Amino acid sequence: MLGMIRNSLFGSVETWPWQVLSTGGKEEVSYEERACEGGKFATVEVTDKPVDEALREAMPKIMKYVGGTNDKGIGMGMTVPISFAVFPNEDGSLQKKLKVWFRIPNQFQSSPPVPSDESVKIEEREGITVYSTQFSGYAKEADYIAHATQLRTALEGTPATYQGDLYYCTGYDPPMKPYGRRNEVWLVKTGAVH
Repeated sequence: MLGMIRNSLFGSVETWPWQVLSTGGKEEVSYEERACEGGKFATVEVTDKPVDEALREAMPKIMKYVGGTNDKGIGMGMTVPISFAVFPNEDGSLQKKLKVWFRIPNQFQSSPPVPSDESVKIEEREGITVYSTQFSGYAKEADYIAHATQLRTALEGTPATYQGDLYYCTGYDPPMKPYGRRNEVWLVKTGAVH
């Protein structure tokens, strides 16, 4: 028990389980079609704030929950990537709302600790199939929009169909990591539950 409490926030990192179904690409853009497992997630919703600002509010709440601000006082370790849903307008710009989805580590899936912060919710959802493209750097709202646009363009002329009213932005790295950062944009294949 004490060992688990001492477990540092980024001490153990597992990857959200998924299967790559296919890969593709057009010009500079390559993508994967992935079936991502469902499960229990810690979520935080923020409205009325631009994406970058909303993330600065939501992420610390998720990190505190993962780090031990829960009814068991347990640091759970990390699952990557952390994803957040964004909601595009007709012109591609993003609405002032987002929802962070953190997949609870496998060891805690059956009975996740209860968040101490009421704005952190535990939700269960089915798996999703996504079209994913990867990019590096410290990602901001404009980067996610640009890569989502590139991915849509790369999927033109393929049988791919995906949701227009929502997509996911994901990150794999703690804020302190300056180099080799990995980010992705996920368009959700339609016919898949979200």
